[in-house]
Amino acid sequence: MTNEKSDYWKIDEKLIDHISKVSRLSLTEKEKEKYLKQLADILKTFKEIDEVDTENVEPSFHPLPLSNVWREDEVKKWKWDPLKNTEHKEEKCFKGPRIV
Repeated sequence: MTNEKSDYWKIDEKLIDHISKVSRLSLTEKEKEKYLKQLADILKTFKEIDEVDTENVEPSFHPLPLSNVWREDEVKKWKWDPLKNTEHKEEKCFKGPRIV
């Protein structure tokens, strides 16, 4: 067994047919050719990324440092009384007409 992974991702029409079947897409022959080339380009890019030396690089789970930016939950008294301008109220609720 060689160390090369040349046929690890064999990209052919059979693979495109399988992907289109699983994703429930009906593709024309022109679309299959287009997606075959695009998939090959994407996997070629991943192969190039695999060649990058990451031996002494710390893993990064997010590009920016995360911190909790929420404020403390405090109860504050309203300065505004929403029921002040109505006479149709009962205690702290609006009072509507009877339906039944």
